[in-house]
Amino acid sequence: MLKKKISKKTNSAKAEVIILGIDVHVEKQVVVRQIDAQTPQPAQSFSTLGLLNWVKKQLSLAKEVYTCYEAGPFGYGLHRELEALGVKNLVVRPRNWDEYGQKVKTDARDARALAEALDRYISGNKRALSVVRVPSEEEERARSLSRQRESFSRELQRLAAKGRSHALYYGERIKGRWWGPRRWKDLQQELQDFLLELLAPLRQLILEIEKALKEATKKIEEQAVSERPKGLGALTSELISREVGDWTRFNNRRQVASYTGLCPREDSSGGRRFQGNGVSQQILTNLVIC
Repeated sequence: MLKKKISKKTNSAKAEVIILGIDVHVEKQVVVRQIDAQTPQPAQSFSTLGLLNWVKKQLSLAKEVYTCYEAGPFGYGLHRELEALGVKNLVVRPRNWDEYGQKVKTDARDARALAEALDRYISGNKRALSVVRVPSEEEERARSLSRQRESFSRELQRLAAKGRSHALYYGERIKGRWWGPRRWKDLQQELQDFLLELLAPLRQLILEIEKALKEATKKIEEQAVSERPKGLGALTSELISREVGDWTRFNNRRQVASYTGLCPREDSSGGRRFQGNGVSQQILTNLVIC
């Protein structure tokens, strides 16, 4: 009888920590739970609302509840909802969780790997996860506007190249802003009718995108501060500022260099050592548009 009472009391005691690894999707969230230092439990699937209700119950079962999920196309809405419940949530950099190359990838495996990595992280191993800074809602909206402008620019370039490709396929070479009023008037005299029919729809799309691009550029430049670093124009300065969000989050110059990809790369093993330039054109581009 005494044993039964002791057992009942032990079961009702709160756990120290509950860890939840969440693999986020549009229609379902796959979660693996780990209680204290026990083996992670089998994965469970929830709708987003179902997940939030279930997580709320976990708060009554443990002194602390930690969750994490990978940054991606779903933004930070789930993070803010979890934090509002009182959960300590981390948004982490996406990675390939198939470390041993088993070529088996499932939502359940990813969720378990996230839970196990989170366990190591809160135990003191800060390299177990690469935590992403969550911007404020104001910062996120400003950044989205500047990124939309960049998407306009990329789409314009893609359509312009498509037009040149059409012409080149039929032995014609068109250069520059072939969709502009003057150049288009000349092309109507130079190109065959069937080729003009191919180019005309592309031109209409380009003109609309170009209009949206100019409006977005003007809006961003108007919001740039008047005092800027030497060599930076209004557009570049404002785009970088929106990507960084808060400059005070950097404690030293090394952190700024790391964030922007300006640190040299290294590939050393045994007696071999190679140090090279860590900067690529893509990294420099990402500084502005990521």
